[in-house]
This record gives sequence, structure tokens and C-alpha cells, in this order.
Amino acid sequence: MAKYLLLKHYRGAPEMLNNVSMDKWTQEEIDAHIGYMNDFAARLRETGEFVDSQALAAEGTWVRYDGEGRPPVTDGPFAETKDLIAGWMVIDVDSYERALALAGELSAAPGAGGRPIHEWLELRPFMAAHADCIE
Repeated sequence: MAKYLLLKHYRGAPEMLNNVSMDKWTQEEIDAHIGYMNDFAARLRETGEFVDSQALAAEGTWVRYDGEGRPPVTDGPFAETKDLIAGWMVIDVDSYERALALAGELSAAPGAGGRPIHEWLELRPFMAAHADCIE
């Protein structure tokens, strides 16, 4: 099994076919999208391929090491909203081909008008050495 990270971006990827931002969706459209994501995750739990998923808030804090006991903290500057990660899902699958198939299926989550958003997802494998350390 190999772990893959499916990254959902607010913007910054190639344009989606159903490119209506979520802040313009109706509550029913949002509920359908979240329901699709939850159903997808539940199905992967049944096959043992689901590891984790989270949605992220747009705000955050930059932190860096600046000497012993002095981590400076700032509320910006941040990357533009188009570069922020909206959320992720971690899967553990038998092959790269399976990861591609699941990413393609997740891309079909419904959006405005109940139509698939054809969202571009970034598919990133975990480094094997690091994956062994976290198990």
C-alpha cells in the first residue's frame, strides 16, 4: 500500500469546467457537495483506503524559528487566496493507477446546479521513508 495526498485548492489550478466559487452556491449545493465528499470517504473506509481528510479555514499564521525561545508570529503577508489549500484527503492504495482513479472520481463532486465541478486535484505521494515513520 502507498499513501497519497489529494490536495484541494481554492484557486490556482487549471480552471474547473463548472467554475462557480462556493461562496455563490446555495445551501443545498453546499450540502450536496459535502455529502458527496462524506459518501466518498465512507466508501474508502469500507475498502481500507481512507486515512484522513480535513477542510481548512482561509486564515492562518506564519511562524518561523528565530532563535531560542523567540518564534516570531505574524498574520501576514500570506499567499494570495488563489494559492491557499482548501483541504485534503489522504488515501492508502495499492497503486498509482488506483490513486489516479480515486482522484478523478473525487473531482466529480457536485457544485453549482448540482453539476460536477471537474475540480483539479493535486495528487502527491508520501515519501516512503516518512510514511514508515508515522505508522
